[in-house]
Amino acid sequence: MPSEWERMSLRDAGVTLIDCDHRTPPAVDSGYPYVAIPQLRHGRIEIHDARKIAAEHFEEWTRKAKPQAHDVVLSRRCNPGETAYVAPHMEFALGQNLVLLRADGAKIYPPFLRWLVRSPHWWGEVERFINVGAVFNSLKCADIPKFLLPLPTLQEQRAIADTLGALDDKIALLRETNATLEAIAQALFKSWFVDFDPVRAKAEGREPEGVPPEVADLFRSEFEDSELGAIPKGWRVGAFGDITDSVGGATPSTKEPAYWEGGHHCWATPKDLSGMDTPVLLDTERKITDAGLNKISSGLLPAGTVLMSSRAPIGYLAIAEVPVAVNQGFIAMKPKAGISNLFLLDLVRARMDEIKSHANGSTFMEISKAAFRPLKVVVPPIPVIQAFDNVARGLYERMVCNVQHVGTLTELRDTLLPHLMSGKLRISSPVTQSA
Repeated sequence: MPSEWERMSLRDAGVTLIDCDHRTPPAVDSGYPYVAIPQLRHGRIEIHDARKIAAEHFEEWTRKAKPQAHDVVLSRRCNPGETAYVAPHMEFALGQNLVLLRADGAKIYPPFLRWLVRSPHWWGEVERFINVGAVFNSLKCADIPKFLLPLPTLQEQRAIADTLGALDDKIALLRETNATLEAIAQALFKSWFVDFDPVRAKAEGREPEGVPPEVADLFRSEFEDSELGAIPKGWRVGAFGDITDSVGGATPSTKEPAYWEGGHHCWATPKDLSGMDTPVLLDTERKITDAGLNKISSGLLPAGTVLMSSRAPIGYLAIAEVPVAVNQGFIAMKPKAGISNLFLLDLVRARMDEIKSHANGSTFMEISKAAFRPLKVVVPPIPVIQAFDNVARGLYERMVCNVQHVGTLTELRDTLLPHLMSGKLRISSPVTQSA
């Protein structure tokens, strides 16, 4: 640690701990976000899927703990030590097992606090104070202000915060862009294949909105009855088993080093999909050898395979952009001739509630391949599917590029962070936003 840096406790550094309200307000359909542990992702707070609470409960809960810009939200239980920072203009109530950390600015530059609590020194203190429990580990509110951490000078704190913040903002922007691109593709899928908007428009004597004439010609102007209700004339009712080859996977014995050591084949588990913002699989946490691959009957699945976790939990989705083997927690779908994997991805997503309704199990719910394959779906003519792919493919390819860019920037940020926080790498001016 540089000589001019000082190691001190959070309390002595002017960081205040603000505890949450230890109750849970009732949920409502529309209201203010109530942030819980699942909303802490990638060091940021994602409120889009947070439960909502009424205005009167929001006022009551924020009376004790009202988040402010540059506060840090800290999880004390389940994943103790995990943090996320409060961006400017965010409004939410704090859920149970979370606390706020707030720097007064005298010894810690408030935007720097978010990086201080992600440093190796922070995790060393978490390890020192953690309470190991039978159900989950935890941190005590009384212990957190005692954390001893090295503090750079305020000038260096500003430079570090600006540098890492610029990288993190770029990562966040790319993720937001991907969320928009994915929403556009899903909206198009819903319009064409769930609401049948082009067919309805033509049936009413209107030109389909936003559909080029050559694509509009692919849609007829009539409906016909089917076992799934009214569907466009010329379309058919089929099953997932008609449009995809669905296979599972396996886990080679983890006690056999020959299956794992020096492995170079990607081997996916549902955990690889659990933290994804975008349904694109570029790599896996673990790799297997040729010998390990030989223990999996489905073998190495080609790039383009659609993956759906079939248990613990059901419903993680991704398209494998690399050849991959999978464990037993997946239904892996290889689209049949003429079927776009992007169409298949959105079709599975649209039918997820029904898929889950066919799951069973005593230990955890699981959907088997035998139960999945016969599920009925509406199958459009191949030219309509290809027209959808022609539009969605460009969006998807941009998403893949963005995911790759996120990976590069994340690696750079995570490489810089420990070096900057230890003083091994020192800067006096921030990296510009264009970095």
